[in-house]
Amino acid sequence: MPHSNTEQSERREAIRELLSGGAVETQQVLVDLLSSRGLAATQSSVSRDLRDLGAIKTPEGYTLPGGERDGEAELANVSSLLRRATPAGANLLVIKTAIGAAQRVALALDRAEWPEIVGNIGGDDTVFVATASSAGQKHLIAKIERARGR
Repeated sequence: MPHSNTEQSERREAIRELLSGGAVETQQVLVDLLSSRGLAATQSSVSRDLRDLGAIKTPEGYTLPGGERDGEAELANVSSLLRRATPAGANLLVIKTAIGAAQRVALALDRAEWPEIVGNIGGDDTVFVATASSAGQKHLIAKIERARGR
């Protein structure tokens, strides 16, 4: 239990800062990083903080989901797996990926939490994305192209 709400707030702000610099492998690494900053932390307090901050565990470690910038970072992590994005009607986008990579790309799109995306389905090398509007579809294609470096 934190000694005060101030300590808890400081610890959580430090965790946000640490995670904004990239994924942190384990809760123990976070405890050590916080301790090196002079903040009291235990694995259980860090676990509660991560839960309350909405952090997610990825293969790389703990990270915070977030807005536009974080969404682009999510997609950048799988950009080498993207092949092309093609409209299929006004509100459907078909994304071709490397073989076996569609589910990773679909997960990255989910974690991006972009408002244009209503939902998606990832198969083996194809992701179907439902968009909220045709304008949203065009905006999403632009984001995907940016992630691919085009």
